[in-house]
Amino acid sequence: MSALPKFQQDSRSAVYERLSAPGIRSPNHEWLACMLASWQVGEGVLPDFLGLEPAQFSQLQARLFPHADLPTLAVSGSQLDYSRMLEKEDLVRLLQNHANPDVQETDWMIAIIVAGCLGSDHLWQDLGLWSRAQLSAMLNHNFPALAVKNDKDMKWKKFIYKQLCEAEGIYVCRAPSCEVCIDYPKCFGAEE
Repeated sequence: MSALPKFQQDSRSAVYERLSAPGIRSPNHEWLACMLASWQVGEGVLPDFLGLEPAQFSQLQARLFPHADLPTLAVSGSQLDYSRMLEKEDLVRLLQNHANPDVQETDWMIAIIVAGCLGSDHLWQDLGLWSRAQLSAMLNHNFPALAVKNDKDMKWKKFIYKQLCEAEGIYVCRAPSCEVCIDYPKCFGAEE
């Protein structure tokens, strides 16, 4: 018999199936179930409590996953080190300024996305989502005014940071437009 807790023995799909059991739903339920499933098997970079405060994590569990016995510690061992993220408050403010006022989970989604921005991979992978399309749908639902600005389908993490730079009047690209920049494939290429 294995000494690993049940959630670590299961595949991401099996954990997702348990989290998708009937219950109180919101449009964010599926995306959070995917992130939690990935997080519980050590994928993504989300730290303990998904990057939420312990009380927020308890509220999330009670509202969206009351049937689940969620661990609170990251299987991956990821820890938040906001000391290397000087832009944390700017990220929070950017997302708050573009938040959908009809979404109850806004503060949770902001905290999770900010934690995901500490990762070094594509944002959808760092969050533990299963595709870039899921991230796009999640951002469109939670932050529609921000998502609509990404009309050229720039990679999301690059796009979010570009928004921060533009808000400060910082334009680091020397090319007159993205289309002629030598880094175009890095910003707009496929995310596999």
